[in-house]
Amino acid sequence: MSSAIHRCFCKVTGSLDDCACDVETIDSFNNRKLFPQLQKLLSSDYFRFYKVNLNNPCPFWTDSGHCGLRDCAVKPCTPVSSYSLEGNRDTEDCEMAEKLGAVNSSLSDETRLALLDWNRYDDEADRFCMHDDEDSPDSQYVDLLLNPERYTGYKGLEAWKIWNSIYEENCFKPYSVKRPLDPLVSNRGRGFYQWLEGLCVEKRAFFRLVSGLHASINVHLSARYMLDDNWYERRWGPNVTEFQLRFDEELTKGEGPKWLRNLYFLYLIELRALAKVLPFFERPSLHLYTGQTQQDRKNKELLLELLHMAKSFPLHFDETTLFAGDKKEADKLKNDFKLTFKNISRIMDCVGCFKCRLWGKLQTQGLGTALKILFSEKQIEALHQSSSIKPSFQLSRQEIVALFNAFGRISTSIRELENFRLLHTGHHREE
Repeated sequence: MSSAIHRCFCKVTGSLDDCACDVETIDSFNNRKLFPQLQKLLSSDYFRFYKVNLNNPCPFWTDSGHCGLRDCAVKPCTPVSSYSLEGNRDTEDCEMAEKLGAVNSSLSDETRLALLDWNRYDDEADRFCMHDDEDSPDSQYVDLLLNPERYTGYKGLEAWKIWNSIYEENCFKPYSVKRPLDPLVSNRGRGFYQWLEGLCVEKRAFFRLVSGLHASINVHLSARYMLDDNWYERRWGPNVTEFQLRFDEELTKGEGPKWLRNLYFLYLIELRALAKVLPFFERPSLHLYTGQTQQDRKNKELLLELLHMAKSFPLHFDETTLFAGDKKEADKLKNDFKLTFKNISRIMDCVGCFKCRLWGKLQTQGLGTALKILFSEKQIEALHQSSSIKPSFQLSRQEIVALFNAFGRISTSIRELENFRLLHTGHHREE
């Protein structure tokens, strides 16, 4: 088993493509400095409640993967076809997935009243952009601490269909170029990396961001796996076999380590966004409002400390390499980025597991917010110069909560990778 774990990490080291950074620097910075502070921030009331509509219909296909009950996690239990990456699921698997994938939407009366007060406060501020979930009457607040991202049993054809739609239709990839390990084609991706390296840096970065997000989710599913389920408790923890199936170099035909390297690339992009957005949060008029004056002040102090820490990272991604060519072409490419990412966000409404849908929607919005920040450098720089009532750059509460929780997921993934490495050496870290 230890040699199998080693095969997952043997190439996850050294410098990252298109970056001046290396894996080891990120590991040290995240696991020793940033991660503890970030987790403390995310446990506060401002960041733990996320407004989401889990009832949006899938806009792309009609064969819903939901079970009949609202809190069902996956599709009705029928054997899947040979296209499934995971094999057939029986009735017992489906019933277990329903329980594990259900979203706990319970909130106390006191919390509901507080959230209404927060909304009234937010409505007084101008919004930079609108999001469907923020304004939908079907949206509800969900306590993220009651709904951790972990293994739910959602797998097979339904899960593969979601990611296939993202990669095949929303990553600037022509249909003639097939991805490695695609179960529907015979050549299994020959020529894929030649095509990827031939892309402009912007499109190549987009693909790596999506791949990194996919890898991060798979790390969480492996690190928070249900190890035991009996009448008095469920026990969650790292499942080395599951991790190996998802990332082992031999079992994934060389792809697993590449996916993990893309996770580090995603970390750099979102870390850079946090460093760049510091001037927005430094404004005295910006409050992390929950109605608890003293705690709100402490939360902002903690947030600013975290952002200064992010800014101090020595090997940031250089976003000036993106959209640096002809202005007209760069503007068109930037717009294509926004439209494509918006489409990926809509695909999340097709996820059949409600808990998976919750975290999928949050993390895509968080990454979208990070890209928005990187695309708005001039507007952010103008914040301290502008005396206008309407600021040159704005983030809604929803975007702020998504941004930090999404980065929290990536930061946690990096830390969990250290834990899997320790499992390789026989020194598992206790939680």
